[in-house]
Amino acid sequence: MAELDLRDLPDFTADPYPYYAKLRAEGPVHTVRTEHLERLWLIVGHEEGRTALADQRLGKDWRPRGGWKASEAPLNANMLELDAPHHTRLRRLVVREFTARRIEALRPRVTEITDRLLDAMVPQGSADLVDALAFPLPMTVICELLGVPDIDRDAFRVLSNGIVTPTPEQRDADPAGAMSAYLVDLIADKRRSPGDDLLSALIRTTDEDGDSLSSAELVGMAFLLLVAGHETTVNLIANGVRALLDHPDQLALLRAEPGLIDGAVEEMLRYDGPVETATFRFAREPVTIGSTVIPRDAVVIVALASADRDPDRFPAPDTFDIRREPQGHLAFGHGAHYCLGAPLARMEARIAIGALLERCPGLARDPSGGELDWLPGLLMRGTRGLPVRW
Repeated sequence: MAELDLRDLPDFTADPYPYYAKLRAEGPVHTVRTEHLERLWLIVGHEEGRTALADQRLGKDWRPRGGWKASEAPLNANMLELDAPHHTRLRRLVVREFTARRIEALRPRVTEITDRLLDAMVPQGSADLVDALAFPLPMTVICELLGVPDIDRDAFRVLSNGIVTPTPEQRDADPAGAMSAYLVDLIADKRRSPGDDLLSALIRTTDEDGDSLSSAELVGMAFLLLVAGHETTVNLIANGVRALLDHPDQLALLRAEPGLIDGAVEEMLRYDGPVETATFRFAREPVTIGSTVIPRDAVVIVALASADRDPDRFPAPDTFDIRREPQGHLAFGHGAHYCLGAPLARMEARIAIGALLERCPGLARDPSGGELDWLPGLLMRGTRGLPVRW
């Protein structure tokens, strides 16, 4: 078992894959030190990671963990940070509204929003793809789905980034508190004036036993759906386009055969997915993985990015191949916490990237755009911008 001190690896954020490969070769579990945590237990193998994501001995709820400090704001009353039976109850209440039919019904609107964004972008000849397409598309879609079309999206983006990928300045500004206050007011408005939208449905939904979401749970659910509903898709689209631009043969293949877009998006998810590591888990008891015993109360993370480059699961894992047969990547997680919004993210990426390639012949990196600004931390994988031209 090796120990990785990320404070000594300034290039890790831009390209963690060589480090993950070295760790996998030495074993499936290692310890990591970061700027904020002295010890994390990192799982890097695919099979071990998949098993850990479904292992009930590795809990998500930080509250019972001795010595672990985290905010008890209503934002934390969400499915991602809870275990069964609380997680099961919340997911049951939301999944009855977050249906495949509701998501599929969004397809024409996703296409319409994409076309409108490209209508504004294409005549310019160059753009920051994140600002012009990758951010506004999923942000607009999730806001309309939840019923908050008038949100100040630039301000919300700052708050969301400050929670998910914070700079030191953002962390000191308490973006979670500001986000919580905003959502409390939003839900109060929805109670007074409900509409035909997902948030209104969640406010009034009950199950067969008369169970419903509490006020704090509504805030946590709105937070999870709004933030997770756009952050991951932003980076899926931007990372996917960057992978195509870095592999001209695959870009040419997809242009020649647009019908490959479904498989191409799956390969984008595997090759350089939007979530680098799953969110924290906590060992309820000592857990043995491989020959390593993870002690009780240890903080555990599964490196999805490493698992999806594991040569024991994927032949030639560092090769970007849009014809690759899907083989169970972990980009959306696994088990009880598998991403509820995966179908929506896939749909948005397929529509956005397909339309972008059709509308922008000669799409390429903009050499005048400067160095890429990589998102900090281990959670999200992506860049704050992607300058392109055509």
